[in-house]
Amino acid sequence: MAQEYEQLLLKNQLCFPMYACSRKITGSYTPYLKPLGLTYTQYVVMMVLWEHESVNVGQLGDVLKLDAGTLTPLLKRLEKAGYVTRERSKEDERITVISITQAGEDLKEQCKDIPLKLASKSSALSEKEAKELYRLLYLFLDGE
Repeated sequence: MAQEYEQLLLKNQLCFPMYACSRKITGSYTPYLKPLGLTYTQYVVMMVLWEHESVNVGQLGDVLKLDAGTLTPLLKRLEKAGYVTRERSKEDERITVISITQAGEDLKEQCKDIPLKLASKSSALSEKEAKELYRLLYLFLDGE
C-alpha cells in the first residue's frame, strides 16, 4: 500500500482494538445475563439505578453515553419486566424519571457476583494494568 494510505491500515487504528475489546467484554457477560433476561445495556442501566434509585433519562444518557433514542426502547422493556417505572416529572413534563422497583432492587442480589466471576476469568491484565487501562479509557471518554 502506498505510504499516503498508511492511515487506512487496520493495524494503525486505535478504534479497532477498542471496538473489538468492547465486543469481547460485553459478550463475556452474556452467559450471566441471558438467564436473567437482561442485555448488557440493560444491566448497566440497572447498575445506575441500584446506585441512585431514580434518575431522569437525560442523566442516565449522560452517565452511560447513550442517547434517548437508544434508551427509550430499552427502558420500556425494563418497565415491562417490572424492574423500573417511567413517569413524567411533576416539575417539567418534558422530563421522564426512571425509578427502580422492588423487583429491580431484588435483581441486584442475582447480579452481585457477576463482576467477580468476570474478573476471575480475565487474567490478561494485572490489577495495576487494569487500573491504568480504566484511567486511560476514562481520560479518553472525558476528553470529548
